Amino acid sequence: MAFYLGIDIGSYTAKGILLRDESLLESYSCLSGGDYRLTAEQVRDMLLLKAGASSSDIAFTMATGYGSKQVYFADGEKPDITCQARGVSFLIPSARTVIDVGDLYSKVLRIDGSGNALNFILSGKCAGGSGRLLLIMAKVLQIRMEDIGPLSLNSSNKVDFSTGCVVFSESEAVSRIAEGVSKEDLLAGMHRALAAQLQSLVERIGIEEEVILTGGGAQDVGLVKALEKSLHIPIHVPNNPLFTAALGAAILGREKSLIFRH
Repeated sequence: MAFYLGIDIGSYTAKGILLRDESLLESYSCLSGGDYRLTAEQVRDMLLLKAGASSSDIAFTMATGYGSKQVYFADGEKPDITCQARGVSFLIPSARTVIDVGDLYSKVLRIDGSGNALNFILSGKCAGGSGRLLLIMAKVLQIRMEDIGPLSLNSSNKVDFSTGCVVFSESEAVSRIAEGVSKEDLLAGMHRALAAQLQSLVERIGIEEEVILTGGGAQDVGLVKALEKSLHIPIHVPNNPLFTAALGAAILGREKSLIFRH
C-alpha cells in the first residue's frame, strides 16, 4: 500500500491531499503564512497524523503553487495549471473550461477529457480580478468571508462597483458606505464587477461546457450566481474547490512514481 502526497502552496492558503493508491484519503489546509518551508512541513505532518502514517510511507510527493519551490522534501514539482487541469478532470471528467479564482490571480483553462491543459490565460498583475478583492471587502465591512456570498444575495438595489483595481477598492467601498449604500448592495455590486473581469478572460480564451469554478472564489455563492448571470450558462463547483490543484499534484505524483517503478 502506497501513499502519494500533493501539496499546493498558494500565496494565501496552503493545501494538501494524501492519496492511498488511487483513493482520496485525507485533505488539509491552513494559511500559508510567511514561512513556506515550515507551512509545507505542517501540511505534510498533519496529513500523516490524520492518516496514521509516517513519512516513510509516502511513495512520492509532488509540489505545486506559488511557493512550490520551498517544499524542499518534494520529489517533483509541476505548474499550477497542469495540476489544476488534472485534479478537476479527475473529479468531473466532463469539465472543459476551468475558472480558478485565487488570491493573487485568476485564471481560465481549457482542458481536454484526459485532464490536459490545452490553453490558459491569467488575469493581469493587479489583483482586482482575483479573490483578494473578496478579502478586502470582508475587512472593510467587518464581516466573515463565509458571510459575503449569502449577504450579497439579499441585495435589493443595483450598485455599480466602478473600479476593478484592488488598491482602490477599499477606498471606494468606504465611500459607498458613507453614501448610505447597504452591505448587501455593495457586495452584490462587487460580485458583478469581479464576474465581469472573469467574463473578459473567458471570452478571450473561448468557452466550452462544462464550466467549473475553483479556488477561494468558488466558495462564494454570490460570485457563483453573478458569474452564471454574466456568462449565461451553469457554473459547477466541485466539492472542496480549494483542493483541486493539490489533488492533481498527488495524481501526477502517483503517475510519476509508477513510471519509476517500471
